Amino acid sequence: MKISSYKNYDDLPLFLNAATVAKVLGIAPSSSYELLHEPDFPVLKIGSRMVVPKEKFMEWVERHTGEQQ
Repeated sequence: MKISSYKNYDDLPLFLNAATVAKVLGIAPSSSYELLHEPDFPVLKIGSRMVVPKEKFMEWVERHTGEQQ
């Protein structure tokens, strides 16, 4: 697993691109692109560019962590 270069929430930019999502989650860039295409992932499309608002990203992380399966 890759190690995130971000140490706290305040270090994140206002909008995250696929590369930043990959760094934050410690996943491969190809996996972050797949994640950006998931129906419940909070993506904002601006033309052909896909970005994730920081607040919505953190909400998504909270919803998907700590759940019992």
